[in-house]
Amino acid sequence: MSTQGVSLTRCSWATSDPLYIAYHDDEWGVPLHDDRALFELLTLEGAQAGLSWLTILRKREGYRRAFDNFVPEIVAAYDDRKISELMADAGIVRNRAKVLSTINNAARVVEAQREFGTFDAFVWRFVDGTPRVNRPSSLGEVPAKTPESDAMSKELKQRGFKFVGSTICYAFMQAAGLVDDHLTTCFRAAEA
Repeated sequence: MSTQGVSLTRCSWATSDPLYIAYHDDEWGVPLHDDRALFELLTLEGAQAGLSWLTILRKREGYRRAFDNFVPEIVAAYDDRKISELMADAGIVRNRAKVLSTINNAARVVEAQREFGTFDAFVWRFVDGTPRVNRPSSLGEVPAKTPESDAMSKELKQRGFKFVGSTICYAFMQAAGLVDDHLTTCFRAAEA
């Protein structure tokens, strides 16, 4: 349910860009339990390192096309030919380390699925299966990382994932609704 064009008070980071507004209003902080979508968000958060989130949102459809809609089993099987294609694809961030990390991480997601049944079950353990709802009054009160994101980052790294530092993990947790950090003044906080 997009609220674009509607005059609502949002978290201050949700600029007037329609992609930001739709992302804020419809996705950010909403609990997500779909392995493919969780892999997508983990990939996009890693791709964002050193860039703006808006840059990544603008390339999101390109990522979905380039990475076979983030089906982990497909991405995990990419070969050198596919890597060359990805490195030539202007629809994504053409950083070789980030491209290779996506392929690597797909294989790690498949391993987690085998061990835990789903990638969803694996990641939601870090918040005991229940979203952490915070209601900061300003962006300054929103942490860059938490003990939960530290624990997630540590375990992901131990399992061989790449581009999964604690700050990236916290942003992933926010994006996937493991954490809800909508500001007290945001209309989304009142809806929860």
